[in-house]
Parts: sequence; C-alpha cells; structure tokens
Amino acid sequence: MSASSSPALAPLLVRGRIAALRSTLLDRDLDALVVTNLTNVRYLTGFTGSAGLLAVTAADAVLYTDGRYAVQAPEQLELAGAAVQVDSDQTRRRERVSAQVGGATRVALEADSVTWAAQRRFADWFSASELVASNGIVEAMREVKDDAELARIERAARIADQALAHVISDLATGRTERWIADALESEMRRLGATGAAYDTIVGSGPNAALPHARPTDRVIATGDLVVIDVGALVEGYRSDMTRTFAIGEPSATQREMLDLVTAAQAAGVAAVQPGEPTSVVDDAARGLLTDAGWGDRFVHGTGHGVGLDIHELPSVAATGTAIMAPGQVITIEPGLYDSAHGGVRVEDLVVVTPAGCRTLSTSPKDPVIS
Repeated sequence: MSASSSPALAPLLVRGRIAALRSTLLDRDLDALVVTNLTNVRYLTGFTGSAGLLAVTAADAVLYTDGRYAVQAPEQLELAGAAVQVDSDQTRRRERVSAQVGGATRVALEADSVTWAAQRRFADWFSASELVASNGIVEAMREVKDDAELARIERAARIADQALAHVISDLATGRTERWIADALESEMRRLGATGAAYDTIVGSGPNAALPHARPTDRVIATGDLVVIDVGALVEGYRSDMTRTFAIGEPSATQREMLDLVTAAQAAGVAAVQPGEPTSVVDDAARGLLTDAGWGDRFVHGTGHGVGLDIHELPSVAATGTAIMAPGQVITIEPGLYDSAHGGVRVEDLVVVTPAGCRTLSTSPKDPVIS
C-alpha cells in the first residue's frame, strides 16, 4: 500500500496528559517539573521542534522555545489540544522561567537529559527552590499507547514488512550489505514512512555475529546467514523487526541456531500476559536457549518498549520488573551469535492486549533463500 492509498490516521491528541503529569508530581511531593527531553516535550505538547523547554507547575504549563518556532509551536499545540502556553521570546527567557517556577519548593529536573552545566544554570534560575533529580516520570506515562499512537506504530510495522518483502529477492544476487540497507530505507520512504526508525542493520557472514552490525560493502554470499533489523518511522512513531536469512542450504549448526531462535522467540511471544512482569518473557526465551546449551551465546535482553523512541520503557530482560499492561508495545528478539557460524536474531513487535498480545510484525520467518 503506497502513501497515497493509505487511509488517513486519526489525529494525535495530548489532551489530559498535563493533568496526568500534575497528578504524578503531586504524588511525588514535587511542585514543578522542567522537561528538557525533547521526546517528552513532544509527547506532552505535540511540539516537534529541535529546541524547547517545558515548565509545568500546578498553576500553568509553558513551552519556552525560540523565534524559529514562533508560528509552528502554537499551531502544533492547538492541533494537539495541549493545555500549554507558548513563549518564544528568548530575550527575557530566564526572567520568565524564573518567575513561573521560582516560587516552587521542590523542582524536578530530568536527570537523564540535563547536563552538569544546565543543572548549574537551573540552580541559579531557581535559587530559592530545592532541585530534585527525577527519572522516568514522563517516560512511564508513555509506556501505554492510545489508539492513535498504536495506529502509527502499526502502520510503521506494515511498511517495514512491505519493504523487506520488496528486497528479499535481492539477497542472493551478489548485493552488498549496504545496498540492501539503502534499498530497504528507500522503499520505506516510498511507502510513506518519514524514514528509517533507526540505523538499519544488515549483517552477513561473520558480520551477522555482531548484534548491532553496521552495513558494509561486504558482498552477501552463499553459505551466509544474514541478519536484517529494520523499522520505519511514521509521524514520530517507530517500528522494529528482525529476520534472519540463510543464503543457500544452511549448515547443520546454522540450522540448529535458526530453529532454536525461532522457537525461543515464539516462546517469548506466548509468555506475554498483562499483569505479569516482563522478566517472564525473557525467562521463556532465554530458558529455551539455555536448556539447549546455547545460553552463553544470547548476549542481550529479550526486548524493550517502542514508541516515540526506538528504545523506551518497559525493559524486557531477566531483571525486568515492569508489569505488562494492555497498550504497551514491546519487542521480543532473542538471538544467538557465533563468530564461526554467524548470527541469528528473530524479532517481532507486539502490543500487549487483555488476553495476551497481538503481533504487529507479519513478515514470514522461513529463512532459506536459494
């Protein structure tokens, strides 16, 4: 389905998010939050610019940006239904932010996105307040997606599926890893994606044993395992999928790796249940590989949340304590990596449902390309 034939997506609305944030701040005995993570700013306001600071107190919420966005910011916030004012006057920014937030007793800063220099600056701006390092306040709100968010993620997943189907026939024709990656990204844009959700991974032969291999000019050859990790970006939301292909008949060890990872991935999907910790998904996938004697070759977590960021909450790992809930979007991606035989990873993107999960990645898992 091309971009022109795709049905229009329902608008993204942020109404109620600032109110929900205020409730969380109250529960944590915080009087204000200064949001500097631009992805979080976008989630709370609909603003997509490259510069902005959102200050939220019990009384008001103000997006401070610059003159480049004097027109764009109010328009985007109005379309999104944001209960946020916009101030694009940089000349008196310190004065205005200090006036808005300076009276608060406890002011939270997003620890993961505030530099030391910025922290010192905010300490000067809010000299009468206690600055509190916070983590994950807005990120936790982002875990459960609404219908409009899910529609964008699902479209991104469908585009990645279609792009992969378009290039599969080229895997056995002497193409390079880089050529395949470029073809995937070009096809996703043709199908309506803004671009790739992340740097597309195409790893063949020994490069397939590198979990985050970058595409090179290596020519894909008979006997290779080829790991392709691809996702699309649609209106800020991302998809994530991996398939592994064997060029020609795989060796006995390669076949064992392919079969084990495919089974482990299916076990992880089957373990998704709302109300359970994400660690049960990791246990199901990792346990199968460990029982088969391959546990030491599975060197990463089983998955992660996906949305406005390609890696976001919840974590799906052995140490994962997040409780799965309907509306969360997670990856399930076990893998095995062996320098002598290559690598195998199989990944689906799923949305947690009241009864388990629904798989958004539909590309076939049959790995052999002759």
